[in-house]
Amino acid sequence: MQHSFEINSASGSYNAMVGADIFGDSVGRILEKKPADKVFLLIDENVESHHGDYIINTLKSSHCDVEVKIVPQGEGSKSVPFWEEASTFLLENGVRRNTPLFVAGGGVTGDLGGFVAATTLRGIPLVHIPTTLLAMVDSSIGGKTGINHHTGKNLIGAFYRPDSVVADIRFLDTLPRNEWINGLSEILKYGAISDNAIFDDAEIFLQADISSGNADTLINLIAKCIRIKADIVQKDEFEGNIRAFLNFGHTFAHALEKECGFNAMSHGEAVFLGMLAAARLSNQTGSKLHENRLDKFRPLYSYRVTAEELNAESLTHHMRADKKRIENHIRFVLLDDWQHPVLKTVKDEELIYQAWRTVFSELQNRQKATI
Repeated sequence: MQHSFEINSASGSYNAMVGADIFGDSVGRILEKKPADKVFLLIDENVESHHGDYIINTLKSSHCDVEVKIVPQGEGSKSVPFWEEASTFLLENGVRRNTPLFVAGGGVTGDLGGFVAATTLRGIPLVHIPTTLLAMVDSSIGGKTGINHHTGKNLIGAFYRPDSVVADIRFLDTLPRNEWINGLSEILKYGAISDNAIFDDAEIFLQADISSGNADTLINLIAKCIRIKADIVQKDEFEGNIRAFLNFGHTFAHALEKECGFNAMSHGEAVFLGMLAAARLSNQTGSKLHENRLDKFRPLYSYRVTAEELNAESLTHHMRADKKRIENHIRFVLLDDWQHPVLKTVKDEELIYQAWRTVFSELQNRQKATI
């Protein structure tokens, strides 16, 4: 089974493919259309250890040299120093304006690699090879690239479309369970803002072995998420209005990540907690979400951070530094109802603090459940 999408952007269209064992044929077609005597590969260190030989040999089979740069795992690689190091690697090894950059990894490597492609020689061809579920359903689609700054996450970046996105679920075989759950958070986001059926499809994550016997369901679920994001991005590429809906839960999540130093809480964990907080804030500001569709997925999450380590005032302070903030008060993506997202500016900070208490309560409950 394979799905293929053409996604339109201001600078042209690109193709996104999702399926099983599609990498070899897809790369062959990409390099047939744009022949190159050399390609560059930025690859996450964990992906390199599991799949590096396969990826490199597949690229070499198209009769081109492959220059490889390994990206250390973790948010620390999304930094100005490593962006400069990766850019220097390309420039010192003969990159030209038509030299493709293949980027293999999760969200960190994808965001970094996309920014390297956007800024080297003012733009070189970019091919995303997402190897985590989160990257397949979210970060590889839509053309956002970026690196972190000490004042916040993704504060330096650019909108830059890839030439292609190849999401081959074969790369998920070596994914640890916690990374599956990280990806689940973004999947549930699409269920919350757009498609109620996703909550039912996502019940495969409640199984002990997510990938076993679920290949077609998984491919369809990934494809469904890509289609939702592509539809939104095509209508609002530069986040002037409805693209902001893709940030449901993320204003809370980015504050959590910042407070935890970008290492003690994963993006997926932060997004799930952020969606719980956003659901409560939705009800506090006039909505009536009688049923929390996220509830059945709560037991899947475990956290290394305790409620006692967090402070609502400090977290709210981080929200005020969010790059999307354009007003004196904090603007949130909330829900009028499930599948009906809305942008709301919340002026009463006590309501925000109450929403944070939902996060603290969830951390306490999950801590008790693991004792």
